[in-house]
Order: sequence, then C-alpha cells, then structure tokens
Amino acid sequence: MSIELPPSAAPRSAYPADVVPAHVRRRVLDLARAGTPVAAYLYDGRVAAGRARELRAALPAWAAVYYAVKANAFPGIVEALAPHVDGFEVASLSELALATAARPAAPGSPAPVVAAGPAKSVPVLTGLVEAGVEAINAESPLELHRVSRIARERGTTARVALRVNPAEIPVTGSLHMGGEPSQFGVAEPDVADAVALARRLPGIDLVGFHIHAASNNLDAETHATYLRWCVEWSLATAARHGVDLRHVDVGGGIGVNFEGEKPFDVARFGELAADVAVPEGVRVALEPGRFLVADCGWYAAEVTDVKHSYGRSFAALRGGINHFQLPTSWDIVHNVAVLPVEEWPEDCPRPEAADTRVTFVGELCTPEDTLLRDVRVDRVRAGDIAVFPYAGSYGWEFAMHSFLGHPVADRVLL
Repeated sequence: MSIELPPSAAPRSAYPADVVPAHVRRRVLDLARAGTPVAAYLYDGRVAAGRARELRAALPAWAAVYYAVKANAFPGIVEALAPHVDGFEVASLSELALATAARPAAPGSPAPVVAAGPAKSVPVLTGLVEAGVEAINAESPLELHRVSRIARERGTTARVALRVNPAEIPVTGSLHMGGEPSQFGVAEPDVADAVALARRLPGIDLVGFHIHAASNNLDAETHATYLRWCVEWSLATAARHGVDLRHVDVGGGIGVNFEGEKPFDVARFGELAADVAVPEGVRVALEPGRFLVADCGWYAAEVTDVKHSYGRSFAALRGGINHFQLPTSWDIVHNVAVLPVEEWPEDCPRPEAADTRVTFVGELCTPEDTLLRDVRVDRVRAGDIAVFPYAGSYGWEFAMHSFLGHPVADRVLL
C-alpha cells in the first residue's frame, strides 16, 4: 500500500511573510494572541468580487458567469460574489439555499441558478424544480423521467440542459472529463436518443446542452477554442435534432497558478471569445469556481512543535488534512509563508528549524497528513504561524473534518 503525499517542494523556498497581505497578517496575529492555537481560514470577499468583475467585464454580452458554489460555500463569500456574477452553479439543496438567499429570483423570472451533479436524488431534483432554476443539467435518461414527473405533479415545466460527454475535446487541463468512460453526462453516441426522450416528456423544456470536459486550464487560447467548440457543437446538434437552443453551458475549467505558472490571461480570453458567433437568443454559461475564489483565502495553522528525525525536520501544525486536504488530494506543491510570533513562555524550550528543508505535517495519526514537503525555510519555531495562500477554493469544504475528532478550522471573513 502506497502513502499519498504531495510532491516534494525541493528546491523551492517558502514564501516570504510579506506574500501574505498586511491586513491578513494582522488578523492572524490577533488570533494568535487570543490564547487558543490558531487553525483558521481567512477570507477576503473583496478579492473574490474583484476576480468576478474582471471576468465578467472581459466577456461578451452573450456570456453569463455562474459561480460554482462547491469551490467555497462560506456564506460571506457567496454574498460577496452575488452582485458581480449572473448566478450560481449548485449541486445540492444546501448550495441551492445559499444561492437563492444571496440572489433571489426576480419576479416572473427563473432563479439565477444552474444545477449539476451525476447522481441527483429525487429530493434534490424536487427542490430544483420547485425553485424554478434556469437549468437543471440532466445526466441520464432516468433523471429526465424524474424531472418530468416532478414538474408535472407540480403543474409546471422544468428547464433542462442535457449534459453531454463528447467523444473528443480540443482542450488540455489537469482534469479531463470528456471523451472517456465517465459517470458524468450522456455519452455522445447516446445523445440522439436522450434528446428525443427529453422532447417527448411533457414536464421538460429542453433549453440546450451542458459540456464540462476539462479543468484547471491556464491557457486562454485553448480555453477559447474549447468555448468555441462547445458552442458550435451545440448549435449543430440542436439543428440536427430540432432543439430550440437557448442555453449552452461550457462548465468551468479556468485554472489557477498554484505553483508559480503563468496566470490565466482573462483579457485575452475575452478577446478570443468575442470572435465566437453566438446567435441572438442563445446564452453561453460559464461556471468558474476555483478561479474566482482561490486567492481570496488563506489557511493559517499554528506550529505546535518542530521536530528533527534522522536528518529531516518537521513542523507539526494545529491542523492538517482534516482542515486542508487539497495539497495531498490534488498532487500539488502548495507553498507556505511563516509568520513569526514572538510571545513564548520563558520557562519552556522553543524548538526551531533554521536555514534547512522542512516538511509541514498535521495533527492526525497518519503519515498521509502532510501538507508540504522539503521546502527550504529561513526559520520556523514552535508557536509561529504557517499560512498557506491560495486556500480560498476547495479548502474547508474539501477537508476530512471528522477524522480523529479534532476541532474544525474556524472561518473568518475579513
């Protein structure tokens, strides 16, 4: 049995402390003075709102931005984004409640929500139909039947987009979800039958297609090519099968430069997207999650001990993958900054590691509880605070909260 650990950070050095913005550093040190070991996410909603405004401003009028709530479901972040996005993408009833509270439907209009998920239960589908969302992305023939039945029982018609797993996708990314066997969507050879079924079912208004086939793409040009392909495929398929196309959902997929890569060029993406021919009456939905919120969050954890073992140094944290599982799960180097804390009991030794490579580990009883390996630090001492930037997406939501029963990380809105 192999142990899943993040890749070695060597030869990288830890971030300098000033990588963490001054107002975040101040709040972290305030938490440190409170007397309880620090373990917290700190979020700045203004950063997320700025990302959303940047993307929205770069895109043509036919495009709509729906924040994927799964990336960060903290109510303060959802509320901060609400004025700057066209709606939300949800995958559960709790996310639906957050979205509709943050941005209620206008009178006579559908709720500004699109819904995804490969195994929507009847209660979830019922909630979506009753909320009157803009589109339920149907994943299978059975889901189409269920949506139709629920809608008919309530005397309404549900707007549905058929999720498709195409045979070939002209895009690269770290997470490729098209053209191969998958639990997501309807395989392209089965699309004709699924469209015919959706058009027969009385409770369904088939508005278009959903294609979410790649993720973490940092190249604006290939992502624009992907968007163009999704639109052209949807137009051709709708014409072939007599679908009144009004909605094309291209999913998310815009990447984040966790390891110092060149960031996604939003302006260039917007320029290229503007060249895509989208007929009047067709809305193209994008579902960014990680891209909008990754850099609005910081995970901070107190160094409870510094240990040396067979020539290696370890900084043990009040936290770990029970708070922040992303580095291990996604096989990334997620770098850290060390904030020095000068207060320390005079009668207690203070272990440290200086000018050496350090592995940052958590408090769980498993060697898999490793957040960062072999990063060179100038100095880290027990009592200092390790701060991981780019922790605003898939952080708190993605963690193993219940394992060993330690307290979960606090969440603080700056």
